[in-house]
Amino acid sequence: MEYNLADLFESVVDVVPDREALVYIDHPGTGAVRRLTYAGLDAAANRIAHHLTGDGGLRRGEHVGLHLYNGVEYLQTVLACLKARLVPVNVNYRYVKEELVYLYRDADLAALVFDAEFTERVAAALPRTERLRHLIRVGAPPAGAPEVEAVRFEEAEAAGSPGRGFGPRSADDLFIIYTGGTTGMPKGVMWRQEDLFFAGLFGGEPSGEPVKRPEELAERVAAGGPGLTFFPAPPLMHGTSTLTSFIAFNYGQRVALHRKYVPEEVLRTIEREKVSSVSLVGDAMLRPLIDALRGPLRGTDLSSLFSVSSSGAIMSETVRAQFQELVPDVLLLNNFGSSESGSNGRATDDSGPDKGFRLEVNERTQVVDPATHEPVPVGEPGRLAQRGHVPLGYYNDPAKTAETFFRKGDERWVLLGDMATVDENGIVTVLGRGSQCINTGGEKVYPEEVEQALKSHPDVYDALVTGVPDERWGSRVTAVVQLRPEAPVLDLASVQSHCRALLAGYKIPRAVVFTDRVQRSPSGKADYRWAKTVAAEG
Repeated sequence: MEYNLADLFESVVDVVPDREALVYIDHPGTGAVRRLTYAGLDAAANRIAHHLTGDGGLRRGEHVGLHLYNGVEYLQTVLACLKARLVPVNVNYRYVKEELVYLYRDADLAALVFDAEFTERVAAALPRTERLRHLIRVGAPPAGAPEVEAVRFEEAEAAGSPGRGFGPRSADDLFIIYTGGTTGMPKGVMWRQEDLFFAGLFGGEPSGEPVKRPEELAERVAAGGPGLTFFPAPPLMHGTSTLTSFIAFNYGQRVALHRKYVPEEVLRTIEREKVSSVSLVGDAMLRPLIDALRGPLRGTDLSSLFSVSSSGAIMSETVRAQFQELVPDVLLLNNFGSSESGSNGRATDDSGPDKGFRLEVNERTQVVDPATHEPVPVGEPGRLAQRGHVPLGYYNDPAKTAETFFRKGDERWVLLGDMATVDENGIVTVLGRGSQCINTGGEKVYPEEVEQALKSHPDVYDALVTGVPDERWGSRVTAVVQLRPEAPVLDLASVQSHCRALLAGYKIPRAVVFTDRVQRSPSGKADYRWAKTVAAEG
């Protein structure tokens, strides 16, 4: 047995087959709840795995896209891919046609499992995705949706065998996590499963010593008992939520899921299912919980809740204090990591506006000079880097891989996009995530991509895009636009309408400031400092 995620999951199933593994609370209003034991989830995943390699005709190592909302089908399909030695690939369900075409092609998808709600977008992208040959649809398509040749998920599941019968697997089997790129286009981070197990899943033990043998994981589960429920509230299409689910499985504990994030329903589920730990994305998800607890859900019993953690965006000091007033005994954790590194560390208790975002990093994380890769002196700015269990690189992008991943001695390293400093006590202060990346509600928005969309408008001469602080979302995407001299007056609605056909909804500017001239350097480079000032004043 190796550090293979499917092998590890099956070893847990074999020691606690009748323990509840997953509870799915369907879209609010239906009242539907689906529960699966470890044995039940294992059999369900086996069925899809056998379908993919049987009727689906997929071969070992081929890639399967997951274009899905949260649900049993998402985790079932991920497990199915791992069991059959196929490679699961997350698809951002907010993407529109051009973005989907790029991702489907860049990831070399051979199969796609998609929610019926996305039928129109999938149909629009299919003519330009020649490698994609097998589709599985979850649910019934909406009225008027175009015809797409796809197998119904229920049929695929019914046709596949519930038994295992798979060949040997390897720690080298891949797991790909797609994340936003520096030009706005997504990049596929290639993880060996052994590396992901230790870097992203803490070696089976987030709060203690990682396992030293693969078999030890099941031994720990067998020696313990049930009682914990993990609730990843963000979409599973983001790597953090999927990894949170696997952390729970590695503990032999239970995962609770909602199809979409509805704050009132989240609180009801915490109370009803006795949730222990909730993961979310920053103030954009925490603040609505506070509003609900102050209003219609006042008095909700949250006594089972031990921790609320955030990854991908920061829970600000102000919002954390508001939540603690309402739920004083819950531990709030600002975790820090990325698709390229797994976990880097956790924010210190004194992180805030005065001292900045300060981290206690793990022993594998350093602040280095990006040119020499050597540690920077105390107080000097550098780039975060991580060693040891790191990804192999970016799929289909050798140039970006060479820029980001390197070897030093016998170890592999990844150079992250975060600028940072380190103090004499080893505490790291993060200065910025990427040079100009806008983090809005946990989503990464890169200005260059939005600028290209804006400048494709016939009346726009030039544009810069920046983030303006936003109380709920962290940052608000704001465009500074220079119109052509002969152009008619534009308004925000017309700019948004133009962008909506080219970009996912979260990338569309929420504000536009019109200016007589977009300021650039003499060489033509963007002056983002000027743009940020103009955007804030506007």
